[in-house]
Parts: sequence; structure tokens; C-alpha cells
Amino acid sequence: MLVSAELPLRANLSVLENIALVPQYRHNAKAHVANERAWALLERLGYTACAHLRDPDLDFEQRFVAKLLRAVIAKPSIIVIERPGLLLPDTPYPRFLAEVLSQLDKDIDTFRIVDYAWHAPLYPPI
Repeated sequence: MLVSAELPLRANLSVLENIALVPQYRHNAKAHVANERAWALLERLGYTACAHLRDPDLDFEQRFVAKLLRAVIAKPSIIVIERPGLLLPDTPYPRFLAEVLSQLDKDIDTFRIVDYAWHAPLYPPI
């Protein structure tokens, strides 16, 4: 599952709805079950305050978390984060990514960060 600037959130849905939409359509989950799972993920990362906001009202970190959790809730075997600097332009993103991904370690089997070669020293070896 890809987390990218090229894959926007649905602007007419809240963060919670964007995340919960995935299990509803991919796994035929009931809306209340999908919402509970999405809320639990937001709660784990400490982002419940943005759960009812829509894309135009989000800051870069909130938007990134929404996109990441949208990928995580699908339970893919691998998550690819494409050019995190583009997604998080005003955030010290290597540290932010490390913190967020460590909180989701039991939900993510494998992740890869695709970035420019000159950014390799920003990330620990995989």
C-alpha cells in the first residue's frame, strides 16, 4: 500500500471516514466496526482531535497520519512511504516517521521509504 502525495484523501470525507472507508470496501466491514478500528488507530497515535476534520483543514502531519493509517488499516504485507519530505515539508520528518512507525510496529509487517539517494543518511539501515 502506497503513502504518497499523489494519492490524496477524499476531500468530502473526514479523516475518520477516509480511514474507515478502506475496511468497509475491501473487507466488507460494517461502518461502526470500521469506525471503531479507525478511531483506535488515531487514538494510539494521539490524533483523535483531527478525526472529524476534512482535508483542507488539516496540517501536513495530520494529513500524513491520515494517509498512513488509511494504508495501515488495509493490513497490507508492505507499506511504501514515497518521498516523506514532500508529505511533511515543515516537519523534521526522519524523527517524526521513527516515532509514528514505532507506535504502529505491531500493525505493519514491512515498510519501505522511497526517497532520493542523497537522503539515505537520514534513515537507519533496514
